[in-house]
Amino acid sequence: MQSTPNLDQFIPEPITRVAYQGFQESKKVFGFVHKLVSDRLTNTLIPEQASKSQPLDPEVFEKLQLKLKALEEKDWQDAQQGVYPNSLLFDNPWTDFFRYYPEVWLDMFKIWGRLEKKDYQSFDAAIDRVGYPDYYLQNFHYQTDGYLSDMSANLYDLQVEILFNGAADAMRRRILAPLKQGLQVFSSVPPQQLRVLDVACGTGRTLRMLRGTLPKVSLFGTDLSPAYLRKANQLLSEISGELPQLLQANAEELPYLDNYFHGLSSVFLFHELPAAARQNVINEAFRVLQPGGVLVICDSMQAIDSPDFQTMMNNFPAIFHEPYYRHYITDNLEERLTTAGFTNIQVENHFVSKYWTACKPES
Repeated sequence: MQSTPNLDQFIPEPITRVAYQGFQESKKVFGFVHKLVSDRLTNTLIPEQASKSQPLDPEVFEKLQLKLKALEEKDWQDAQQGVYPNSLLFDNPWTDFFRYYPEVWLDMFKIWGRLEKKDYQSFDAAIDRVGYPDYYLQNFHYQTDGYLSDMSANLYDLQVEILFNGAADAMRRRILAPLKQGLQVFSSVPPQQLRVLDVACGTGRTLRMLRGTLPKVSLFGTDLSPAYLRKANQLLSEISGELPQLLQANAEELPYLDNYFHGLSSVFLFHELPAAARQNVINEAFRVLQPGGVLVICDSMQAIDSPDFQTMMNNFPAIFHEPYYRHYITDNLEERLTTAGFTNIQVENHFVSKYWTACKPES
């Protein structure tokens, strides 16, 4: 196993801050340039694609940049306050970046083909699609083979970082403080006996951050995609600490006993679920949580929170294949959490993401 050096011990804070700012700026520039070039190529080859979205007003773009700066400042402050180590600020899949970035461009040719044909449920004949819910068998983001191939899993983290101009990990890390705070209810339980589940864990990025934040806690992850679970197992085996237990499972039917976990997290799942599935997942989260347990959800901003960004929210499902996003941005997740039985629901917004923290009442 490889362990990340503890930057907190060896590098003075001002130098670490400058390094973090430079790291984030470089990711922003890289993401912007990539999207600029890829969008121009797409609009040249498929001219009707350009008409699907509306341009952002300069004022909206400026507000977006201010929100991104605020996210980065929050990310930095959480690290300085000990929520997680500084090393997490610099955790980046460099090997995958250099290995798979050329594949991102090669995949564009397949994406253009699906765009021209308006084919959004296309999978390789070798992929077994039996047993998956219909809503899952989609080429989300026009991704080749949806979430069901090893190549899709290899490209996913890189594609998401490009999409969010290098802010995806900073948005993921916003779940760590409320989750860590919520687990304090179980302060009398030895850390090794605490159990935390990441629902729809994908390639394990959130689990890597959870391991850095909660080094002794028993971590679990579920996902519908065996390919993504293989990728998660590979990436999680590279870091120190106990390897999380990963299971293939539908979040609507979690294969765990009632009252089993002390904490649950879910990142970027709910906007890719139809309404009924969202409620089912929340109900399952309530079932498997212990009384006093905490659930933290991270997903896209919604219309009620960010009316200034309504154009951007409308563009997202128009540019990318996101069939359930339009309903999601008007959905009332606080009401769904309350219906399931959760209390003490708190809501936050950071950049283009939204967070719900909810507790299962103590007996």
